[in-house]
Amino acid sequence: MKDAKALTRPKRLAPGARVAVVATSGPVPEERLQAGLDVLRGWDLDPVVAPHVLDRHGEFGYLAGTDADRAADLQNAWCDPTVDAVLCARGGYGVQRMIDLLDWEAMRAAGPKVLVGFSDITVLHEAFAARLGLATLYGPMAAGVDFIKNARAQDHLRATLFAPETVRTITSGGTALVPGRARGITLGGCLALLATERGTPHARPSAAGGLLCLEDVGETAYQLDRYLTQLLRSGWLEGVRGILLGSWESCGDYATLRPMFADRLGGLGVPVVEEFGFGHCAGALTIPFGVPAELDADSGTLTLDEPALR
Repeated sequence: MKDAKALTRPKRLAPGARVAVVATSGPVPEERLQAGLDVLRGWDLDPVVAPHVLDRHGEFGYLAGTDADRAADLQNAWCDPTVDAVLCARGGYGVQRMIDLLDWEAMRAAGPKVLVGFSDITVLHEAFAARLGLATLYGPMAAGVDFIKNARAQDHLRATLFAPETVRTITSGGTALVPGRARGITLGGCLALLATERGTPHARPSAAGGLLCLEDVGETAYQLDRYLTQLLRSGWLEGVRGILLGSWESCGDYATLRPMFADRLGGLGVPVVEEFGFGHCAGALTIPFGVPAELDADSGTLTLDEPALR
């Protein structure tokens, strides 16, 4: 089982950079999109909205337009040489339905650029790592309510995009579920999606060598237990170096989740930090995936070997 390797880092953004906003998953409220675009323009970015961002699927109301249109928006934005970054508008559900429609050869030929998103975008983070060898940013989305209304989320993403050397140490305020330090390559995302992606052609074969970031929303304790047990039983967690637990919004009282996390993850013998402050929470931190780093569970810090972006 090969350990995770450092991935190619895209270039940082500069004032005036052109960024495409795409809807890969659920439908996007127009007022939230406009608020997010205002934030991006305030950063001296030039946001362009993909043609189908505000679409709604005629039959399945949980999708932003058809699978083919969502895939085309993502691919066209990625392959546009004038676009420096692709920002997802929101999560929800839908990437798994359209990811097989992407032309990975064309996207690889387009070269590296910045991808930002979380939640359902976990599927893209996995695919970009496996298919493109590209580091990505697990961070707030352009039309996300927690982004447009929260200064900390905005400030941390902005610093990561424009001055990544200023946020090489990410301090969460979290505490150690299992104490210790570990080095590895950052990866992960939404727990339910990571479990669901097992066996698909776009996901990495294991988390070996990784500092695994996990979070989720709207799942019960037994469902989270089931996802972790699936990852354990499938061998996907063998060789993981450390684990960062983010937010568990609408998953019940965290005091009831902690014993389950300790039970499922404690036997791995690696440091585990909890309440790290990324994912579905107010003021969510931006976590780069695909970069070497050191986790200090006792101090609740993640220190990157090099800036997230070049």
